Amino acid sequence: MLAPESELEITDGLIARLVEEQHPELAGSVRFVVHGWDCDLYRLGAQLAVRLPRRVSGVEPLLNEQRWLPELAAALPVPVPAPVAVGRPGAGYPWSWSVIPWFEGVAADTVPPIVRDRCAERLGQVVAALHAPAPHDAPVSNYRGTPLRDRDATVRRRVGILGKDAEAALRVWEAGLAARPSPVRSWNHGDLHPANVLLHGDGRDGSLAAVIDFGDLSAGDPAVDLAAAWLFFSPVGRELFRAAVGRGRAYDPEVWQRARAWAVDFSIGLITESDGSARMTSLGRSGLAAALLPD
Repeated sequence: MLAPESELEITDGLIARLVEEQHPELAGSVRFVVHGWDCDLYRLGAQLAVRLPRRVSGVEPLLNEQRWLPELAAALPVPVPAPVAVGRPGAGYPWSWSVIPWFEGVAADTVPPIVRDRCAERLGQVVAALHAPAPHDAPVSNYRGTPLRDRDATVRRRVGILGKDAEAALRVWEAGLAARPSPVRSWNHGDLHPANVLLHGDGRDGSLAAVIDFGDLSAGDPAVDLAAAWLFFSPVGRELFRAAVGRGRAYDPEVWQRARAWAVDFSIGLITESDGSARMTSLGRSGLAAALLPD
């Protein structure tokens, strides 16, 4: 998925000035890493990174990360990018920004599902730990963890251009709609797909290094994260993931019915809205194929 154009100019020099002015003890070499959808990521020295909004739509999600992720990180069994320092507007830059840990590893989407199966139990433990009841002042999302009926018009529009898979995708989606809405309101990562999980080394041993990109952190239906069962794994890994989640949180069959529908939603979004990104389109097609297979 190609990132939208930045709404302001961000350079290595700007990052260096922000850090030197506000956190001089953390100053180091600065190197651009990647444009995200709403935020840019820069390497800072050997062990840190700077994450900062490139569009105004990224400001509130980053503030949510700063507010909530340090608290949630303490309960999670793998590293996450909780800020080690918080930056404020300065040096001509108008928004808050974060210094976060740098995690070595490769994105999980660079290896096939049968390799990702090796992290299924660990990822299930992460999800179970994250899915604690959210407080009343937790952020909410208009797109992730909402009641499925709120996504219905968007999903039906996208399903219409899938071709031969459209009918099967719609059946899975409608089964999710028919499931009882979530009676709980849990914390959710909100964007838990393989490009947002890092594996150690070159990824070939499948061991989980970190879960990243909490820009969609919010409270809502836990089914949105349980969609990872189809987005990540083969049928064998999917059962390992479900069992690991179940040891930490009790979920009824209807939450998994909604989760499968969320997997369709994620997947067709990646397929239809990726603007030519082969990486994201491939991830979407893999997830959709898994979600459409009979159990």
